Amino acid sequence: MKKIKFGKISANFAQKATPIQPTGSIDSIVDIGAPQAIEALEDDKEGQQMKEVMGISAFGKKAKTFDINEMMAQVKATAREITKKAEEDKPVESSSDESSEDELIGPPLPPQVPVARMEKRTKNCDSDSDSDEDISANKHFIPMRADTSMKHGNKAVTALTVDPSGARLASGSVDYEVSFWDFAGMDSNLRSFRTLQPVDNHPIRALHYSGTGDLLLVISGASQAKVIDRDGFEKLETVKGDMYITDMARTKGHTAALLAGSFNPVAKDEFLTTSSDGTVRTWDFYGHGKNHKQIIKCRAQNGLKVSPTAVTYNREGKVIACGCADGSIQLWDFRKSSVAPASQIRKAHQPVEISSIAFSHVGDSLLTRSLDETMKLWDLRKFKSVVNEVGSLFARYDTTDAIFSPNDCIVATAMSLRKGEKTGNINFYDTATFNLLKTVPVSASHAIKINWHSKLNQIFVGTGDGNVKCFYDENRSLRGVTLCVVKTHRKAQHSEVVSSQQVITPHALPLFRQERRKTSRKQMEKDRLDPVKSKRPDLPITSGQGGRVASSGGTLSSYVIRNLGLSKRVDDDQDPREAILKYAKEAEENPYWIAPAYAKTQPKVLLASTSQDDSDEEPESKKSKH
Repeated sequence: MKKIKFGKISANFAQKATPIQPTGSIDSIVDIGAPQAIEALEDDKEGQQMKEVMGISAFGKKAKTFDINEMMAQVKATAREITKKAEEDKPVESSSDESSEDELIGPPLPPQVPVARMEKRTKNCDSDSDSDEDISANKHFIPMRADTSMKHGNKAVTALTVDPSGARLASGSVDYEVSFWDFAGMDSNLRSFRTLQPVDNHPIRALHYSGTGDLLLVISGASQAKVIDRDGFEKLETVKGDMYITDMARTKGHTAALLAGSFNPVAKDEFLTTSSDGTVRTWDFYGHGKNHKQIIKCRAQNGLKVSPTAVTYNREGKVIACGCADGSIQLWDFRKSSVAPASQIRKAHQPVEISSIAFSHVGDSLLTRSLDETMKLWDLRKFKSVVNEVGSLFARYDTTDAIFSPNDCIVATAMSLRKGEKTGNINFYDTATFNLLKTVPVSASHAIKINWHSKLNQIFVGTGDGNVKCFYDENRSLRGVTLCVVKTHRKAQHSEVVSSQQVITPHALPLFRQERRKTSRKQMEKDRLDPVKSKRPDLPITSGQGGRVASSGGTLSSYVIRNLGLSKRVDDDQDPREAILKYAKEAEENPYWIAPAYAKTQPKVLLASTSQDDSDEEPESKKSKH
């Protein structure tokens, strides 16, 4: 049976409906009465029409008794008759066009639609092989037709994340700041709506949104991780461990600087952190960060602790992959044991830090990026041998990214500037062969962080000059930055209101204004120096001035002045010699200092002492003798 337009079928139902003859005899009509008879005929006619069109004659319980097979047979028969009639009426020269038009199912096309577009629509709907070819041709599609830049600051952006819905972006830098970007609220200026310092004086190393997008994990150079909400308000801070305990399992938190962290993609209340103390700790958000849930101790080949510099969950949230500072890769499965790793590769890279590690979206692939200028692809089913490898990838920062595309067909990594180079690039490789597909210049500085969002189909890159570069395609990228670049920035218009009445304060009138001399500057300076006019308080005294004694002093003289000098003043009219001699008689009768000390050793006086009166009279006697 040919496919027919529904429009034609519905349009000819009314023409195919046969007139319904009233049932019943004339006597019954006469008995009922003229008005009631006419009403009964109309009801019977409507019931018959409903039965022919819909297959039912009434609603309610009787509506369940219609026959679907009878209805389908009636529709098919009507469709055949209409198709046969349409083929007889159409001209011969337009037979090919009408046949292609009859293949379409749906309402009739408007007359202004061109035939080429209709043929293209028919081809896309009928042929599945063509769509498969388009998909295979577009598996290496990279949204790079347009780009824009968002200014974070002046220093390198070392952390970058986008929430799962693609509504907000968060960027962190070595300048200790985290900026929040809201795509729906920004205009073409692309300014962040909030910038804060969640951890004082510590650079931001990693940022990661939870699975629901309502929480943000902040990993900094401190030993305590923080969880903040979408607006930047702190919700949780992990506890700090005791650095004097050697067994890290005995402490409740990290004792050294943090290195990496991530939220569990399945359990929204669980996240993990890694530290330079050689441990990976998982935390429960509802536990308020008072104690870790589980702990992993990463060990080197010689048994000593090694720092896990990169970490991530797998897509199911059951396995943790750690890239360590000695170049090893360790996989931990909490379903089995947290004492020893489930699988590991000791010499995956050279003994330097692994800057990035990531699971593929589908399948069992693992991608690692190291500071030894290599990027490697591993298969978890054959974990001992590398699948693909590429070298000569210079990385200056220990947080340089390497990621999978949303369809896992492309691998992208960031490139830092070598000596003499002028632009930092992003390299795109084919996942199957690691052949270089494209090299995209980003900026005149290092390219550090990459985020390829699957829903937005946009690539965000953090650079060394403090910018966040965004690459997108106008046709295949949705929302995100495409919402902002089309909004023109308008300056805020400040309305100026001029009052009709002039407001005058009473003391501003000339009547109350004091006259001031033209040369009043010198007088004001003099008044300023006058302590009475300027109402200057008394200055603190550091030494005795103006008859006053300093309020504080630590010397012996100051103490004597305070306690003795002020209490026993000598009158100005008294003779100092008389004041001293009034104690002479008492000192002679009751000696206290010198006489008792020499009482036993002092010799007796043999010669009589001459008084002053004798000495005065002697010259007079001598004079009389002469």
